[in-house]
Amino acid sequence: MGEQVSDGGRKTAEAARTAAAAGSASAKKAAPARKAPAKKATAQKDTAQKAAAKKSAAKKAAAKKAAAKKAAAKKAAAEKAVAEKAAPARKSAAKKASAKKAAPAKSSAALKKAPAPRKQVVAPKKATASVPAAPAKTVAAHPQGESRTALVRRARRINRELAEVYPYAHPELDFENPFQLVVATVLSAQTTDLRVNQTTPALFAKYPAPEDLAAANPEEVEEILRPTGFFRAKTKSVIGLSKALVEQFGGEVPGRLEDLVKLPGVGRKTAFVVLGNAFGRPGITVDTHFQRLVRRWKWTDETDPDKIEAAVGALFPKSDWTDLSHHVIWHGRRICHARKPACGACPIAPLCPAYGEGETDPEKAKKLLKYEKAGQPGQRLKPPQAYLDAGGRPAPPLGAG
Repeated sequence: MGEQVSDGGRKTAEAARTAAAAGSASAKKAAPARKAPAKKATAQKDTAQKAAAKKSAAKKAAAKKAAAKKAAAKKAAAEKAVAEKAAPARKSAAKKASAKKAAPAKSSAALKKAPAPRKQVVAPKKATASVPAAPAKTVAAHPQGESRTALVRRARRINRELAEVYPYAHPELDFENPFQLVVATVLSAQTTDLRVNQTTPALFAKYPAPEDLAAANPEEVEEILRPTGFFRAKTKSVIGLSKALVEQFGGEVPGRLEDLVKLPGVGRKTAFVVLGNAFGRPGITVDTHFQRLVRRWKWTDETDPDKIEAAVGALFPKSDWTDLSHHVIWHGRRICHARKPACGACPIAPLCPAYGEGETDPEKAKKLLKYEKAGQPGQRLKPPQAYLDAGGRPAPPLGAG
């Protein structure tokens, strides 16, 4: 009995161990099964993250592409706007170029050919005291659209060229003192300096000082001044200014602009002639020759003398004003005439936008020259020695033929 129980107990214990071993094996088999879903979940998570990263990268690339397209569109629009703005200017330039084929502009200071309808000639490079030199090369471009700097340079170059052509330029009225100069300048209105110079010797011989002319008989003065034209009005002016000099300035001609313009018959033009040539104070003399030439040269489009004075004065140093006036006026009287300029004999033709308005043939133009440029007498009976040394000739006295 005891042995049976013991065998049964052993069998029961072995069965229990066998069951425990089986359970342990099952547990080991189940563990990998549990790990597999966890690995799968991790893999799915990685895949999702990669997909999200790819999606984000795609969005960024799309955004960059859109920004690039937008920038390109803006650039194209800006270029189109610039092209549209430039188109009218190009059309206008093309029209002007076709209208002026004979004068294509290279630059404000560049040179151009003479107008097509006229015979192409060359302008004189320099002029001498008697006859202009050989023609120069070409003519200047029209200064349309010329900058301020280019205008100043061209204007000053013209003045330098004229200074070489007329190194002896001077006031063309005979005078020995400020009183004679102010009277002669008043008398020069509406007549030539030559006629005034032929008339004043008799006037100043009889009335040498302001006190003498202030007390003169108007009828006697009128008779002397008759050759100058408008002699009654001029008689009234010279007697009136003589009285003003005696009463207000002690018989002396004042040296200030504001005092001079108070005298009868004296305006800014006359005042600047007196200030510049009798007192050495710079001034611009805007007479008919000066007005005509500065407009031809496109220095200004103004027509009022005071505005012309201001516009031209702004182009030059003040120290140049008096000599500039002489150079321009001399050129207007000798070469650049009002009705028929001698363009073919002009020493500044390469700088002149009005080239071709006058005679361009050198030989024909030479016949239009006046005074010493044509070998003829000047306007002064007593010119400066420098003028005589340069080949100038004094004018004959009144009645000398």
